[in-house]
Amino acid sequence: MRLGRNGACTKPGKKVIESIGGSDWERVKRESSQDLPVTFDPETDPYDPNDAVAVQGFWKAATVKRGLGRPALTTKRPTLHMRVDAEVLAAFKATGPGW
Repeated sequence: MRLGRNGACTKPGKKVIESIGGSDWERVKRESSQDLPVTFDPETDPYDPNDAVAVQGFWKAATVKRGLGRPALTTKRPTLHMRVDAEVLAAFKATGPGW
């Protein structure tokens, strides 16, 4: 076996896959080194990512919304932990679903 540049193992005679997931990492490195502005559409984007004041204002006003979660039960079910013999457990299981 041999390793490709990305650390992927290959068998001799097999093609080394240089890009995992179809990402063009060389392009990503090239474009990130140029420090180009991020594209922004004022009709669909909530803020201009190139404006530091707009970014800071957006995240200061951001809130976390949580769902209600699991609905409360009308009666609280007690938790029960107990050990039983294998035969007893088999007898309960033999009674069918929801034993």
